[in-house]
Amino acid sequence: MIDVACPFPFAVSPHAPQARKHLSIWTRDTGLLRGTRARERFERADFGWFAALVYPTADAETLKLMAEWFAWLFLVDDQLDDGDFGRSPERMAQAVRLMRRILDDPSAERGTPLPPAADALADLWRRTASRASPAWRGRFADHLEQCLTAATVWEAGNRMRGAVPSEDSYIANRRHTGAIYVCMDLIEIVERMEVPVEDYTASTFRTALDAACDVVCWVNDVHSLSKERSLGEVHNFVYVVEHHRRLDERQALEAVGAAIAQRTEVFLAAEERLLREHPNDVPWLRPALAGMRSWMRGNLDWSRRTQRYASGPAEGDSGSYLEADLMDVRP
Repeated sequence: MIDVACPFPFAVSPHAPQARKHLSIWTRDTGLLRGTRARERFERADFGWFAALVYPTADAETLKLMAEWFAWLFLVDDQLDDGDFGRSPERMAQAVRLMRRILDDPSAERGTPLPPAADALADLWRRTASRASPAWRGRFADHLEQCLTAATVWEAGNRMRGAVPSEDSYIANRRHTGAIYVCMDLIEIVERMEVPVEDYTASTFRTALDAACDVVCWVNDVHSLSKERSLGEVHNFVYVVEHHRRLDERQALEAVGAAIAQRTEVFLAAEERLLREHPNDVPWLRPALAGMRSWMRGNLDWSRRTQRYASGPAEGDSGSYLEADLMDVRP
């Protein structure tokens, strides 16, 4: 393990205890967690505290919604990464099509039996979309679909071929598989503002956003390396660097640490330029940048403490913490 430096100050929402308690109830009531092993593993990850770290300015009710999104994203990610579902292209494609239909119209599937993950998504989306403009909803839906598609097509394809992606391919796709664009979009829900379309697509804003996304994803890779090695997972920046540059693990960790520091500097330079280019302090800019800062710092603090990546599964126990029918309709 390496020590990753971060120039941004620690912050946490005072509503963290409520978010933790709410998340335990919500995952039970939605049927996302039923088994004892799944519940124990979920509680150790502490997603309520994670949400409180990366959205420290959220009010109590909004923080609960953010925590719900985290629970949903991480539970689905486990299904795709760690279980048999993530090795069945047909089942994954069906799930992505269903979830896109829900994002286009959360009431479209009402009255039809849905897998627990899809049913929870419909509820989450109804409550989130009502807070945002059509432009934001379209962007978020595209980002979530890209996240699911990258995981079910790109990652799964690499696994089935036994391929280690190139560094460039990994960097570009990791921003999607890590759902980090989705999570950065949620900053706008928390702050009750929206980044205008023309500004969101502008080069300097994209530079800041992508740099922040890379820092978050690569810090995650540093802390999840041991767990992912135990599962034979190659989709980790440290592993990719180690493989292609023919380094040992320590050298690869140091190379990724240097890359994280470099991307942090890129963010800071883009942030300075954005503030200089917008001297009138447009209402969306400072909250958007502050949200990216909170994500970089909060993700690091959570990754250092969470038990999610503490160790891999015990021998013969791989996948026993997964809910077997989370992505399929229950009989």
